[in-house]
Amino acid sequence: MHNGSQLAEFAADSAVNKPTKQTRILVAGDQPDVLEALRFLLKGEGYQIETASSPAAVVAALGIREFDCLLMDLNYTRDTTSGQEGLDLLAQLAGIDPSLPVVVMTAWGSVELAVEAMRHGARDFVQKPWENARLLAIVKTQIELAEALRKSARLEAENRLFNSDGRPTMIAECAAMQPVLDMISRVGPSDANVLVTGEPGTGKEVVARTLHALSLRRDKPMITVNAGGLAEGVFESELFGHVKGAFTDAKLDRVGRFELADSGTLFLDEIANVPISLQTKLLRVLEIGEMERVGSSKTKRVDVRIISATNANLDVEVRENRFRQDLLFRLNTIEIHLPPLRERKEDIPHLASYFLASHARRYRKNLNGFDTSAMRLLLENGWQGNVRELNHVIERAVLLAQGDQIRAVDLALRANRESSGRLEDMSLEEVEQFLIKKALAKNDGNVSHAARVLGLSRSALYRRLERYGL
Repeated sequence: MHNGSQLAEFAADSAVNKPTKQTRILVAGDQPDVLEALRFLLKGEGYQIETASSPAAVVAALGIREFDCLLMDLNYTRDTTSGQEGLDLLAQLAGIDPSLPVVVMTAWGSVELAVEAMRHGARDFVQKPWENARLLAIVKTQIELAEALRKSARLEAENRLFNSDGRPTMIAECAAMQPVLDMISRVGPSDANVLVTGEPGTGKEVVARTLHALSLRRDKPMITVNAGGLAEGVFESELFGHVKGAFTDAKLDRVGRFELADSGTLFLDEIANVPISLQTKLLRVLEIGEMERVGSSKTKRVDVRIISATNANLDVEVRENRFRQDLLFRLNTIEIHLPPLRERKEDIPHLASYFLASHARRYRKNLNGFDTSAMRLLLENGWQGNVRELNHVIERAVLLAQGDQIRAVDLALRANRESSGRLEDMSLEEVEQFLIKKALAKNDGNVSHAARVLGLSRSALYRRLERYGL
């Protein structure tokens, strides 16, 4: 046993195994020698260490980054023995991050204070002066327990995707979504290729991930390719890979997305944007499961389930010779169409509450819902950007909110200004959003057609859609 000023020379005494991955610990107390000794001890075990000398500094540190454990003294400057400052801080931490494991340090013989700290949310305690081995064992145990609890929560959330009968339970209560859920549950366990259609932002990737989670390939990877975000010159290499020297910048062999997805699922988002020159090669992989890397004559076999998605009308693309009909036949063994958010208004409160909880947790905000005016505005908005736009708006509102509820002003939708069409009343960004929404609406959500109307390339329009959450 030892005091803070004597600890550094004993820091290597612990027999506890070092952590297998580097984790971040916040150490709090008002005695510099104790903080330095703990920093030296824990850093020697492979942990990243930050220190705080007051309760306010602890709160500030937790607002900047996440920590895997907080090791804190109960006494600061108010007095030296009661531990009330530490107990008050524990109560405050419960509202900031209830999942953070907190280990408190108490003076020798202050068992009653340690018990009181446990009642306030501490996970364990260490008495001062402490033994290195015990302190390290407690910290390690609490970090591992917290990680196990987080994993359990993630698994529980994933399990909530499905009812007891195996049907997916995506956030979809309205009648318009019931055929979608039924089709997902019926074709998910199969290896059938599925084409998911719908306007941008309707949740096509969520459907793809649910289909993969229901399939027998669920333990294998699901690899995603956004065809709309790839330039034609790199598309073939992204899908099929290349060998060293295949072209000027090919300095190493590269594995393509098909090989990465072998035995699993390949999600081809915005499939209408696959260059016509590459559609033949894509068709061959779908038909016989064989491909070659760019620059190689060696044939590789892959076993991949294809789920594709598009906001374009592929029948029109076929008629205008921009998409191969035989490729379309291979892709849409089953087609699932997602309705736009304006046709599923009943789901808006459920989706908004889900996004609110998610972003409030991410940004460490204590919010408990929407006031009446905010919910009315959400229900009345046109949502040209669909679920993606709703998510973006709620995230922004969480950051702007100052009370314990989201208000209409926090949503910053500016619905009246946009609907009036008075460009002179808008900022440059608002004008750009307005024109993009107008082009998408005029072209039934077809990004390729909207891009041509706006005089943009498809990839340039996609970048703007991502930027504005549309």
